[in-house]
Amino acid sequence: MAEPYITAQEKEKAVLVGLIHSKQDERQAKEYLDELDFLADTAGAEVLGQFFQRLEVPNPATFVGPGKLQEIIDFVKVHDIDVVIFDDELSPTQLRNIERAINRKILDRTNLILDIFARRAKTAHAKTQVELAQYQYMLPRLTRMWTHLERQRGGIGLRGPGETQIETDRRIILDKIARLKAQLERIDKQKATQRKNRGKMVRVALVGYTNVGKSTIMNMLSKSDVFAENKLFATLDTTVRKVVVGNLPFLLADTVGFIRKLPHNLVESFKSTLDETREADILLHVVDISHPGFEEQIEVVDETLAEIGAADKTKFYVFNKIDAFSYVEKEEDDLSPVTRENLTLEDWQHSWMAKHQGGSIFISAKERENVEEFKKLLYEEVRKIHVTRFPYNDFLYDYYPEEDE
Repeated sequence: MAEPYITAQEKEKAVLVGLIHSKQDERQAKEYLDELDFLADTAGAEVLGQFFQRLEVPNPATFVGPGKLQEIIDFVKVHDIDVVIFDDELSPTQLRNIERAINRKILDRTNLILDIFARRAKTAHAKTQVELAQYQYMLPRLTRMWTHLERQRGGIGLRGPGETQIETDRRIILDKIARLKAQLERIDKQKATQRKNRGKMVRVALVGYTNVGKSTIMNMLSKSDVFAENKLFATLDTTVRKVVVGNLPFLLADTVGFIRKLPHNLVESFKSTLDETREADILLHVVDISHPGFEEQIEVVDETLAEIGAADKTKFYVFNKIDAFSYVEKEEDDLSPVTRENLTLEDWQHSWMAKHQGGSIFISAKERENVEEFKKLLYEEVRKIHVTRFPYNDFLYDYYPEEDE
């Protein structure tokens, strides 16, 4: 009897490595590695272990110290690990030395994110942006790649030609980078023309950390079917929909999510995608309030918005996923500290988060909790801009119906 075909790809087994230092305490390091775990899962790997080391600065040769490196080597051998993933970007020297010592595939956070972006890219625009970032990442690491090949095939007779091949590949990659940049410029001009053709309609953009529920909110407001999944970077391509709230039309854009330590090359490559954010009239900064590190996620997004020149936009904070907390009423004589589980919607609305500059709203897009209040807030803010552009229609937009038409 013939062997059955195996169609499902077996998951690669992985371990994660992170550092604890003065700018990254133990809690943060653990949180970052949990996020790296989620990234690895999104990429299709199964994480079997995490390693931490307390070092003020990474070891310039192997990122971690020799004792911790040996501990990782032993774990890799015992559990037959396929890939070791480091939470920070590794230098070409570190990559080469670690790969020689562990003799397994070595990735850093940047490489992992690029791999996920390559899998998620669907349109020609997104694919071109990812390919450009990949080549820019690859260029300084060519020597390490060829050293790896020489070790596999034996070094005799390859040292001269190998060096020539590196220079050949460098020229090929530089040519590819130049062509991809030119291709992106052409696409950017087409996108700019498309945006110009949309006229004076008010533009609203959903921004935020990855996996905070932007696509779910997009689907809720636009009644469309934008792909939404509990994975990091489920959405790469910017989606724009015409939305009508009450009887007021505007354009709503769902943009790529941000993340800590987002590779600079990726930010550069995706700046054209983020034009929807730069040219928006209103930004809805969506925050996953159920995430233990949501305050830092807010900072990451605000810093990225500043980097792309969108910091001065009208901005509202949409604190999403309040359904993650099941309210438990405290007894009168209960002196235990107030926790998120003891907060009602009214409590959220009187918290420090509600006092963010620009305004805040607390919702559950999934369970549609407080969604009508969110729509009313959005309606009023869009209307302020709309009536300045279409003053002759002002009498049409002076109310918000209780139910959508």
